[in-house]
Amino acid sequence: MRSVRKCSRTGCLEPAVATLTYAYSDSTAVVGPLATASEPHSYDLCEAHALRLTAPKGWEVVRHEGEFAAPEPSSDELTALAEAVREAGRSDRPSAPPPEQSEPSRTGEIRRGHLRVLPGRA
Repeated sequence: MRSVRKCSRTGCLEPAVATLTYAYSDSTAVVGPLATASEPHSYDLCEAHALRLTAPKGWEVVRHEGEFAAPEPSSDELTALAEAVREAGRSDRPSAPPPEQSEPSRTGEIRRGHLRVLPGRA
């Protein structure tokens, strides 16, 4: 299931409505409607960040005229969402296997992945 794309700005959880692309040869930042697919050299932005974007000195910003519209979910996305909800509600699903427990180390700590449990001290 494809999730809604979020704004690329750090700490922003708003949905993306615009795509920022840099044209380095022209010293131009282009802010346009949200691209149909996420590209590695472009950035998804929410409306607030798309409208407030500034460029470095000597660069030009080209913006889409008009409002940015949130993309409508396609029927494929809605079908995938419905299937995921149905799957999560099934009672005959196999349960997850219990986590493996490592042997205690010399200090008495037990490691599980990136976590460790230290023995209590009285």
